[in-house]
Amino acid sequence: MSARTKDQSWLAGLTSVVTATVLVVAVALAVALALVPRLLGGGALTVLTGSMEPTLSPGDMVVVRPVEAGDVRVGDVVTFQPVSDDPTLITHRVVAKQVGSSGTTFVTRGDANGADDAPIVGDQIMGEVVYHVPYVGHLAVWVGGSKQGIVVATGAALLAYAALMFLRPQRRSAVEDDDAAELGAPAATPVAAEQGVSS
Repeated sequence: MSARTKDQSWLAGLTSVVTATVLVVAVALAVALALVPRLLGGGALTVLTGSMEPTLSPGDMVVVRPVEAGDVRVGDVVTFQPVSDDPTLITHRVVAKQVGSSGTTFVTRGDANGADDAPIVGDQIMGEVVYHVPYVGHLAVWVGGSKQGIVVATGAALLAYAALMFLRPQRRSAVEDDDAAELGAPAATPVAAEQGVSS
């Protein structure tokens, strides 16, 4: 095998490893941020501020599932509407739960904040944080602003991987042809013609 062929084989192997790694990561992200939230009946949200650092940082993506107000405990991280029926969402930790004659109220605070938020009621809590994936929110914004963008990126990665697998046999065949050309065809052995003598 020539030095050029070795270089090409090494590069092809490295490309395959990198592509497979990207594919695995993309599929894992699609499962974690699209499939699992759907199964839980919740969704995935991107963290925009540092109010929950170091637990959550800007660019992290949190997976939230619905929760009954009665199941929320002090210490849980929840996503809520600071103003009822307002689409704005905040994800902070519950630091107090107060049960009174008018119902249950919750006090929340960001881990990095020095003051509590205004009390909220159960109807304002949209869900509890189940887990988070660091940095992926940046990717979601880059590919479309939501987890759907990650799903699209995963599909693109699958297509790219399929194309690579389709082209590899053709590239391998081309390399083998080049090797054969460099080695050259074996020389033909000359054969003397037998001459007969007629009597």
